[in-house]
Amino acid sequence: MDKEKELKRSKRNALLLLLAAAAVFLITLFLPRNLWVDGIKAVSEAAMVGALADWFAVVALFRRVPLPLIGAHTAVIPRNKNKIADNLALFVQEKFLDANSLVGLIRKYDPATMLADWLNNPANTERMARYLVRVLRGLFEMTDDVRIQRFLKKALFTLIDKIDLTASVSTLLESMTKEGRHQELLDSAVTQLIRTLQQPTTRATLSRQIVRWVKREHPIKEKILPTSWLGEHGADMIADAVGTILDEISADRGHALRVRFDMAVESFIERLKHDPSMALKAEEIKSYLKHDETLNTYVKALWGDLREWMRNDLDKPDSLLQQKMRDAGRWLGETLAQDATLRGTLNRQLEQAAGRMAPDFAAFLTQHISDTVKSWDEAEMSHQIELNIGKDLQFIRINGTLVGASIGLLLYLFSLLPLVVPRLLQ
Repeated sequence: MDKEKELKRSKRNALLLLLAAAAVFLITLFLPRNLWVDGIKAVSEAAMVGALADWFAVVALFRRVPLPLIGAHTAVIPRNKNKIADNLALFVQEKFLDANSLVGLIRKYDPATMLADWLNNPANTERMARYLVRVLRGLFEMTDDVRIQRFLKKALFTLIDKIDLTASVSTLLESMTKEGRHQELLDSAVTQLIRTLQQPTTRATLSRQIVRWVKREHPIKEKILPTSWLGEHGADMIADAVGTILDEISADRGHALRVRFDMAVESFIERLKHDPSMALKAEEIKSYLKHDETLNTYVKALWGDLREWMRNDLDKPDSLLQQKMRDAGRWLGETLAQDATLRGTLNRQLEQAAGRMAPDFAAFLTQHISDTVKSWDEAEMSHQIELNIGKDLQFIRINGTLVGASIGLLLYLFSLLPLVVPRLLQ
């Protein structure tokens, strides 16, 4: 509404000035002729010509003037709407969206440093975290739980289908057995067994098991033999014997058990690679996982539990997620500020991305600009342009009136030279 009022005021001022010139011209028609009256008449006449010429020029831009011959060349903006749309789009593409302009803009403003400075302001990271929290909360309100659960299930099953269990396990085992690393696993197991056998609770358990075995298998001998003594000393003997064997395995890197362990691992790896029964077993495991009711129920409940936890956390004043977002922003700002190499790398990546994306982005945006402008109503388009520049155009009318008056005065003075010069020469 302010632009409307300003435009009307400017038009009114230009029109009043034209009417003033016309009024002066009409008055001079009825006055006795002399130099002064003729001069004022010439000035007002030239002012009207200038005002009317500029009025026509301004009006012809926005609407059709129904005059013979010249009327076809009025309404310049509405008639050339499509040309304006294409030229405007081309201007934006060439001057703002070409790759060199975007790369130059990145080099000029150093966005990595700007980002670091912005993030190092605690108020900015706090504002960023609050904004991201609002975005997340809005996403939760729009999400379709059933579709997300279906998506998670499909993604999990796709992952299971893509996994080659036999190849993955064989590759993993080959990596573990490289340079004898699987022997470290055996050493750890042997060490743990030795420690377990040395514990009193282990020997007490062995003793009880021996006593139970004697009572179950030899009930008559159990009444004659010292069962408790046999159990206690038998447990010690078993523990010591097993411990001795384990000590030998631990001390001897070439022990027969270690060799057999190597052979067993190698044989298992070869079976995984080449045995069809192992591949079939792997497929059975994958099929079991996909059809297991417990796993499917877990997948369905996973999103619901995660969504509920995140919603509850986002509603808290001391939201953990908001805090993590804030901390992440601060960390990124500090890291960028301290690492010039990282800033340079980020800027170069932005330059390369701008260079790659500029043609497609420019083509899309310029086409959008062109199509949008072409879809506008001609009258509405003219009105909007007039609202924004019409005020300045009305000053052209005012200036045309004043310039016309000045030229009229000069021409009138020149017309007096034949009368003045002879008198000066006398």
